[in-house]
Amino acid sequence: MKKKWFALILFFLTTGAALSACGQEQSGDEATENAKLSIVTTFYPMYEFTKEIAGDRADVSMMIPAGTDVHGFEPSAQNVAAINDADMFVYSSGQMETWVGSLMNTLDSEELIVVRSADNDEFIQSKTHDTEQSSTIAENDGDILEEEENVPEAIEVKGLSDHYHTGDVVQLVAQIEEYTDSGNVQWYIQSNVGKWMAVADQKTAAFEYKTTGEDFKVKAVLYDKLGKQQAQSQDIEVVIDNHEGLDPHVWLDPVLAQDQVNTIKEALIQADPEGEEYYEENAQTFNEELQKLDEEYEAAFSSAENRVFVVQHQAFGYIAQRYDLEQLAIGGLSTEVEPSPSRIAEIAELVKEYNLSVIYYQQGANSSIAQAVAQETGTEVEVLYDLEGITQEMQDEGIDYLTLMRKNLEALKLSIH
Repeated sequence: MKKKWFALILFFLTTGAALSACGQEQSGDEATENAKLSIVTTFYPMYEFTKEIAGDRADVSMMIPAGTDVHGFEPSAQNVAAINDADMFVYSSGQMETWVGSLMNTLDSEELIVVRSADNDEFIQSKTHDTEQSSTIAENDGDILEEEENVPEAIEVKGLSDHYHTGDVVQLVAQIEEYTDSGNVQWYIQSNVGKWMAVADQKTAAFEYKTTGEDFKVKAVLYDKLGKQQAQSQDIEVVIDNHEGLDPHVWLDPVLAQDQVNTIKEALIQADPEGEEYYEENAQTFNEELQKLDEEYEAAFSSAENRVFVVQHQAFGYIAQRYDLEQLAIGGLSTEVEPSPSRIAEIAELVKEYNLSVIYYQQGANSSIAQAVAQETGTEVEVLYDLEGITQEMQDEGIDYLTLMRKNLEALKLSIH
């Protein structure tokens, strides 16, 4: 089996391979349906960058719908079939789309051009604001869960995020309203030898635990007043994904985004040499917009005195690095559960230490919970967009990469000035 790979610095393309539906001499305006390239992209930035360059010489589709975790995405049989039938597959990086390596093993197209648009050498290290461990796993044998038979898995647990980073605080809530006359809840974590160990200070419906560097499972067990197990939750898997210690959100840097655009452009020219001038013009036009965006950010922050901003999720390190800012991440807050007093106290201390007026949440997280944090800490709440997913409704309204990056700029000005 042969596959063609294209990357920013190194690419492998079999000489003399047949090019799919691109041998006809035609301008972008003259391209016919049967002559268009078929391109599959992973998530929104890859989709928009590719579409801006390819124009009407290609049919560009996006695999991952808005609201789906890119890291944990699992391609379906239909996805695999679509890629096998395509001329080109565009993704960002193995650190972002962690499943791409496995996907490649399932493909059997000899002519597919695979484009990794992000250069690993440009990645920066991920960082999380460090706080003290909030819980400890009990070590004595008396705190090992003795699993009883026929205990119903009737407890629903809310608050789980798609993934966490080392140092994030996991906050979960067991829904036990119908068991108000019962004794108490005990939370357990599964050790690496398969035993369920009680978390010593987690005996209420709310669970709070600071992550280490390994995945683990947690579950809640409800006991009646006599100490008999009455109900339990399903095993909840907490996934720690530090992206190999690297931040994969490279498209949020308008300068590095231009590198991604150029990588995709070169792959398009390789696939469709007749469209070289068309692709060059489109890429230049879009990169000029990205350069203008970079200049707007630079002008806004070049003389700022307060250069610190606090985010829920550490997705904005490239903006921080490019414009000499400092991003502090307080991971683990969920929009499903109310932050505990200890978490609010931790954030309040951070607000006081850095004299903050705004806490940033990613798209979709500006909820009543976010407002509760703001009220308790005396701050405002603003949304930052990581651009991993934009709904079709937003696209139909004309909202795109440049629009949301400028929204991010205006939001950041509230902290950085």
